[in-house]
Order: sequence, then structure tokens, then C-alpha cells
Amino acid sequence: MTSERPLVGIIMGSQSDWPTMKHAAEALDGLGVAYETKIVSAHRTPDRLVEYAKSAKGRGLKCIIAGAGGAAHLPGMAAAMTPLPVFGVPVQSSMLSGKDSLLSIVQMPGGVPVGTLAIGKAGAKNAGLLAGAVIALMDDAVAAKLDDFRAAQTESVAIDPVDES
Repeated sequence: MTSERPLVGIIMGSQSDWPTMKHAAEALDGLGVAYETKIVSAHRTPDRLVEYAKSAKGRGLKCIIAGAGGAAHLPGMAAAMTPLPVFGVPVQSSMLSGKDSLLSIVQMPGGVPVGTLAIGKAGAKNAGLLAGAVIALMDDAVAAKLDDFRAAQTESVAIDPVDES
């Protein structure tokens, strides 16, 4: 994370979500986007959640990435309390492999939007890239890094298949 004022908030329901959510942070690091990370449980620290979500815009955040497993109320509750875009990352759970988390996040009622990503590492990485795309709308340097990332990704794909055995 850079030492600049954070533009993206990465929140998660518990410490056990960090191995997934760190991929959002790594994506933002690659784009040079400043972020903050916090553990904010919708169920165990509801007052912390209210304070975090209600103060996010005033503190200069432009969007929030919220990762949660199981009942996965964190992204929706954050979205209900901030006008900022909220991107939900379903964390893979032990009981239902993250399907419960995915359904909890994606089934938001009309009027309380949460952009929902894939389950697990891919979802967290894409949430970081999506948050970076939001920041790129107002920061040409981030836009250039995002363009470079996409170009490098394209270049890394072989044209012809090869036997790898």
C-alpha cells in the first residue's frame, strides 16, 4: 500500500478472510492505488461497520471492496450506509464452498446495489481491478497502469497451443 491517502477501502468480516482479500490489495498495489484494510464484521462489530460505512466518503474513499463468507451481510450492509460503489467478494466457506456467500451477496433488493464478483481469489483480484478502474476515471496515471496491465495480460496468452508433458 502506498503512503498516500486511501482511495479504496478493503473490508472483511474476519481475519480468516484475509488470505482471499489480500488479492484485491495486490491488484491495487500493482496499479499504484492507495487503500486501507480493516476487519469489520456485520455481526460481531456492527457499530464499527456503521461508523466505517457512514464515514467512508467523507474520509476520501471512492469505493469499497467488502469480502465476506457464510451469511455474507457485510457488503450489503455497507452499501446500505454509503453512497459509494461497493464491490462484494464472496469468500469461500467450508460448508458450501462459497455458494452461500455468493447468493447472500448477489441477492440484494432493488435500490441497494452491490457489484458482486466471483467466489474467492479470482473475485478478490477482479474487485481490486474494478476498484482500480473506478479510480482510473479520475487519475490518468492509474488509467495508464490499468491499460499496461491489460496489454501485458493479452501478450501473455500464446497463439498456438503446445504439449506441456
